[in-house]
Amino acid sequence: MSRYEDLARVAADVSPILRGDDGEPVFREPWEAQAFAMTLVLYEQGLFTWTEWATALSAAIKQAQGVGDCDDGLTYYQHWLAAIEQLVGDKGIATEQALAARRDAWDRAAHATPHGQPILLENDPLG
Repeated sequence: MSRYEDLARVAADVSPILRGDDGEPVFREPWEAQAFAMTLVLYEQGLFTWTEWATALSAAIKQAQGVGDCDDGLTYYQHWLAAIEQLVGDKGIATEQALAARRDAWDRAAHATPHGQPILLENDPLG
């Protein structure tokens, strides 16, 4: 059984992870794979239980649907990030201000990164 099967099982109860013919998760963008991996690492470090993760992911999806999310799968990993941020905040790991500052830094870095190059925080012109 692969390392992420527990995560896939828990996510399936909320919203199944898209998988390829080989059974592995499919990601449209590198950041989606990073969000997936970050979830595994935070779980393995004991930040949350799978039950807490499923609850947070479900709440993030329901909140997005409540404000008109297109619910076509394109925003799936945005919900993952929202769930991670919620759990990190709830557990006192980072404040909303710290999370907002990091989002802003990534946005600036993305805009300062030439097309086709990896986005790195070091590319943030204010960093």
